[in-house]
Amino acid sequence: MPTKAAIVEKTKRASRVSIDETIAQDSTMLSSQLQVLFERLFSPDARKSLRRFSSTETAKLLGVTDSYVRHLAAQVESINPEKTAAGRRVFSLEEIHAMRHHLGRTKPSYLPMRRPGDHLQVIAVTNFKGGSGKTTTSIHLAQFLALRGYRVLAVDLDPQASMSAMLGYQPEFDVGENETLYGAIKYDETRRDVADIVRQTYFPGLDLIPGNLELHEFEHDTPKALADTSRDDKDMFFMRVGNALHSLEQSYDVVIIDCPPTLGFLTLSALCAATSVLITVHPQMLDVASMNQFLTMTSDLLAVVKQAGGNLDYDWMRYLITRYEANDGPQAQIVAFLRSLFGERVLTSMMVKSTAVSDAGLSKQTIYEAGRETMHRQTYDRGVESVDSVNAEVEQLIRSAWSRT
Repeated sequence: MPTKAAIVEKTKRASRVSIDETIAQDSTMLSSQLQVLFERLFSPDARKSLRRFSSTETAKLLGVTDSYVRHLAAQVESINPEKTAAGRRVFSLEEIHAMRHHLGRTKPSYLPMRRPGDHLQVIAVTNFKGGSGKTTTSIHLAQFLALRGYRVLAVDLDPQASMSAMLGYQPEFDVGENETLYGAIKYDETRRDVADIVRQTYFPGLDLIPGNLELHEFEHDTPKALADTSRDDKDMFFMRVGNALHSLEQSYDVVIIDCPPTLGFLTLSALCAATSVLITVHPQMLDVASMNQFLTMTSDLLAVVKQAGGNLDYDWMRYLITRYEANDGPQAQIVAFLRSLFGERVLTSMMVKSTAVSDAGLSKQTIYEAGRETMHRQTYDRGVESVDSVNAEVEQLIRSAWSRT
């Protein structure tokens, strides 16, 4: 018969937590409940759709007056605006693009797309520390440019795949094996054409290469490939993202890459593919100290990549202050400190901490998707003004790289 001590020991062993099994169980439960939550927000047989835009919003996007929007609506056959209960006309983004192309027939400046000689703009949005607003910045920039008529490709390189989820693709359920960029940059014979991985979104003018956890495989595969002396692979790891995107060059004007919050092979390859880099910074001392470590490590690693033939010539590199609170004195001091160090490399505009952006995110929307009528108007207007000012400054950098005023 077991002794009392043996019974106690057995009970202790039975109550001990097997961390791998516990994590697996929690992941399964969370995954299933996220799907339930997603289906409550969006019906199982439906995809996200983009709202319509008022004549005032349409006029702002096109750079014309409200009255001229009405004139265009009558001139262009493909435009059939809906009317709200109040009798106001609202337009789809496809109809806004149709107006833009109609205007561009006589005045090309209405069409912002690339022209012969303009190189593809590839913007890597990156930071070493999570919570810096990297994904929020990436998706709002991508949508802003699409609203203004650019052909935009969003590339989700973050295995957490928040950008993909915001654009209507749940990484656990909608993105299968070899359906991320990993499928186009892997080292074996199952590598796919990147064009087959690109997905259209509900946002006209904005396509997506989605992400999920399989992107981690590139971090595991690359050391093996580097150690394999039998390989005669001229397509080095730091060239793979750039080479994949190069085949899509004629289809897009701008590529926005949401990088992982780590300095791994994926991030290095994205930085080598980029023509420009946007580093998000939360103005807190710990975040700035973390960014310092990121910059030190990045410079060391990129120096090695450059010696191996990596292209590191950028059109521009900028720091973007995110989640800024105007009434926070220490934040203002840190912003002033960064501006004194880096000068014009810190964007003039800052991404202000906004409840409008946060509230829109609760239903997997950006502030551009949410609409002014869904929240307090002053809160919405302040949020849009902040996001627009940042994105307009980045757009001007893109146009300057194309030698446009």
